[in-house]
Amino acid sequence: MALFRRGIHFGSYGSVDDGAGVFGRLRAAAELAEAAGFDAISVPDHLQQNDVGGGPDSPMFEAYAVLGALALVTTSARLFALVSPVTLRTPALLAKAVTTIDVLSGGRAVLGVGAGWDAAEHQAYGIPFATTGVRMDQLDETLAVCRALFHDQRATVSGAYYSVSDAPNSPRPVAGTIPVLVAGGGERRTLDLAARYGDACNVVGDPATVRHKFDVLEQHCERIGRDPAEITKTVFLFATSDLTQLAADVDACAKAGADGAAIIGPDDPELIPAIGAVFGDAFPG
Repeated sequence: MALFRRGIHFGSYGSVDDGAGVFGRLRAAAELAEAAGFDAISVPDHLQQNDVGGGPDSPMFEAYAVLGALALVTTSARLFALVSPVTLRTPALLAKAVTTIDVLSGGRAVLGVGAGWDAAEHQAYGIPFATTGVRMDQLDETLAVCRALFHDQRATVSGAYYSVSDAPNSPRPVAGTIPVLVAGGGERRTLDLAARYGDACNVVGDPATVRHKFDVLEQHCERIGRDPAEITKTVFLFATSDLTQLAADVDACAKAGADGAAIIGPDDPELIPAIGAVFGDAFPG
């Protein structure tokens, strides 16, 4: 069973900082998305907005605080950050935040995690930003620590970067554990981590690239003896008001082997029901 099939990503909170109005608009859009059939809602995990989303002067919520608020105003959609970079929190703190969202939402949380990319953000906030190789090693250890905290009554993991010793995670995840989405299409490291730790992956690209990434994922699964059908394969899509083009893009993702997709929410929330209908046709159920 797919972890999710019809995801919407609220990557921007608009360009106007009018206090509580920022969340009011997000809440209304999230409620509209659930009504339109979206079964997953994600938010960015950044401290400032990037240039694509409106630049650093635009509003940006702390991811897990706003997911906690969304947990209380939604009823069915999976909730997660797409995705949390390993650089912003220790793995234990990340696991605790995700578990809190899981409990608040009645078991709807997903851990979305990746190696991170926004060097400018880290420089602005004084957060260390290691080389790609180090961040990939940190991602590996983060996944190991989070999995232990999600699964075990007491977690003990020792690594080069992160360690926990007899660490509890209470309250426990509602279903006894929390699913993990590993984002990124790096063929040597990222897709290997998705094969080893992931309940879902998320890649980006044209249909041929997407199909190739899924083939690489299956090769990693074969190497470690895992059934690739256990991993929900999803694609990240960019918003468009051209519903005909969107339908073609979503259909192409499905034909490339995707179990589902996540699309950036449109600037005009009134388009959400129509986009939901397109997703429902391509990814029913």
